[in-house]
Amino acid sequence: MSFQPILPLDGYVGWRFLQRTLDSQQRSFANAPAAQRDETYYRETIAKIGSAEELVKDRRLLRVTLTAFGLQDDLPNRAYVQKVLESSVYDDTSFASRLADKRYLAMAKAFSFADRTVPRNQLSGFADTILGQYRDRSFEIAVGDQNDSMRMALALGRDLGALAAQDSSEATRWYTVLGTPNLRQVFETAYNLPSSFGTLDIDQQVQILKDRTERLTGSNTIAQFTDPAAIDTLTRRFFLIGQVAQIQAAGTGNSALTLLQSGQASLKAMLGR
Repeated sequence: MSFQPILPLDGYVGWRFLQRTLDSQQRSFANAPAAQRDETYYRETIAKIGSAEELVKDRRLLRVTLTAFGLQDDLPNRAYVQKVLESSVYDDTSFASRLADKRYLAMAKAFSFADRTVPRNQLSGFADTILGQYRDRSFEIAVGDQNDSMRMALALGRDLGALAAQDSSEATRWYTVLGTPNLRQVFETAYNLPSSFGTLDIDQQVQILKDRTERLTGSNTIAQFTDPAAIDTLTRRFFLIGQVAQIQAAGTGNSALTLLQSGQASLKAMLGR
């Protein structure tokens, strides 16, 4: 039987528990026999792959690869995945480049089947990189099976921190937030944005997110999220507003503000703030 993440509490308090036990839980999860078999097979086989077509024909390799990029639901869509992997990452008009979800472009770039004589999967260290991502994503999936908010918070710390550290413009970073489903959902939940938000002009969406972020943290930049404290501020807001939304959906919206205030007070007491 595989290791199941331990999540005894909900909300931000539960998130803090997960953070304290994260390293040990991830190790136990990664050491499960099924995970070890997947890693061994990937290490022994991935460097033998010479094309996108070969990769999508090997279901086991493809499953690990897709999971590493958070695209595991695309496992049955082999033709689609092959088209992504055969896209040039340097051509703005290529299939992968035109997709709004930038996880596909990241996967195409990782292999570079279209842009290199020798694809990157045949280079030393490639398997270690992909398997590191696979472990993180697999653990997040297992967490999400119990609590999807916890899964999104885990992904937020990884994805937002990495995006903040990238050498790109602030505009590009904000567009990436909007094009990355997990990041987008966290920001929309934290700022209690309506479902119609996604129908606005993309530049207007960016401006709204920047304005709300500045009100929350004092800065409207993604670059600030290289600081774990800034990520924690957003994460705390995500959990608290998410809980209020659940209360309102259950028809007890009148008590939402009271519960939010008491929850904040409890958290401050527990965390010594």
